Amino acid sequence: MATPNYGYEKRQKELAKKRKKEEKLKNKAERKLGGGSEDGAEQPDGEVSEPDTQSPDQPTQP
Repeated sequence: MATPNYGYEKRQKELAKKRKKEEKLKNKAERKLGGGSEDGAEQPDGEVSEPDTQSPDQPTQP
């Protein structure tokens, strides 16, 4: 029976972690260049923003 190659497994985990980090940074840069947040977009603190529209049956408040 072959012995596990722990060095290979560790390297694969490191590469996957690096890819994920780079992708996250890329997405963050795209959001920053894209401008403000879109409706329902996730905020940096993890909260989801609500659209600023009112339903037509609700009266507007002065």
